Amino acid sequence: MLTFTFLSKLILHGYMSLKKESLSLREAQKLVLLSQRLPTPKVVGSAQDATLSSIEHLGYVQIDTISVIERAHHHTLYNRNSRYKSAHLEELIADKKVFEYWAHAASYLPMTDYRFTLPRKQAIASGKQKHWYKRDTKLMQSVAERIKTEGPLMAKDFDKKGKKHGEWKTAPTKQALENLFMEGELMISKRVNFHKVYDLTERVLPSSLNTTTPTDDEYGKFLVKKYLRANGLGKLTEMTYLIKNTKPLVSHALENMLADGEIAQIHVGDNMYYILPESYELLNKPLTRKKLNILSPFDNLLIQRKRTSEIFGFDYLLECYVPQHKRIHGYFTLPILWDGKLVARMDSKVDRKKKVLHIHQLTLEPSLRNTETFADAFNKELQLFMEFNNCISVLLHRTVPSSFRFESESRFPHLVIQ
Repeated sequence: MLTFTFLSKLILHGYMSLKKESLSLREAQKLVLLSQRLPTPKVVGSAQDATLSSIEHLGYVQIDTISVIERAHHHTLYNRNSRYKSAHLEELIADKKVFEYWAHAASYLPMTDYRFTLPRKQAIASGKQKHWYKRDTKLMQSVAERIKTEGPLMAKDFDKKGKKHGEWKTAPTKQALENLFMEGELMISKRVNFHKVYDLTERVLPSSLNTTTPTDDEYGKFLVKKYLRANGLGKLTEMTYLIKNTKPLVSHALENMLADGEIAQIHVGDNMYYILPESYELLNKPLTRKKLNILSPFDNLLIQRKRTSEIFGFDYLLECYVPQHKRIHGYFTLPILWDGKLVARMDSKVDRKKKVLHIHQLTLEPSLRNTETFADAFNKELQLFMEFNNCISVLLHRTVPSSFRFESESRFPHLVIQ
């Protein structure tokens, strides 16, 4: 009987029949985009199922509080599912198919991956991994007891007049809730006006869910496979990005998986990456280059800025954290993907009362050449993006370079140029 390792090596040999030891930058970009499901792929089944499939494939979708346009988690999913609705997340949480926890940041994760959050939770609970709030064990017990007795509660249900203190300027009970959440005693059962509603973990989890703690080998291999499926190519530092205490586990998993033929190594220029053998198939698939995507700053494709620079030659800084007088591109710039490249960035804000999408500045990359075709693709997506943000018109204030123009109002009837 053939062993798994031997079969893996046979499969790897099949995928490597072209003896590719390196990829061109263009091939690497294509592989990454198709792995990220960008541009927006055609989806089958219900719209909600497509949303769940996107979360399961990506592994996480980052949550962010900035709301100058539609929030980041909705924006990221909109770019993977053309039929996406913001209600999908609420429904998937209610159906216990998605939950909130920490990836590299606060995120929505697929419930099927729940057990792989346990190593972090146990490390925090045992004190092996630090959390940003100090533990007040007595207060944590009191808070947990109230939720056990009264049912799901929000932070505002505790100490409405309590003083905020500490470097985080949060109420003690809020800190207790977050500690219990990070340690795994509590989960977020839903959100109300974006406020977290906390409940006991056992009341949130599906009864049939596997809640066994993975071994170190299982956890390391999980992190490798999850990253490579969603991103196509990856380095050790990328797979462990902001995930504390995982580098030794992932490094060990990479060594074993490479020896067993479960992964391969590939060079892109001077950089060496790991790749799943089956990912080579993506190089034979077409990449839709006509479709344009306006991306969130927190999109999974972009979240590691060094990687984005190395693979796409796109240096990106979210300038909302930069003093106004030092900003170059604007407060909340959205990278624009077209023709398989990151070709522009758009500083945007929604006026929700007037339902106007303001583009304060649209900046084209110097490498962008075919601006007329780009303008057509941009206009087509802009209409959809406007609807996604519940707007009825778009006001463009400035373009860089200033010579870039939308020449015909009849071609762009919804776009008002100042």
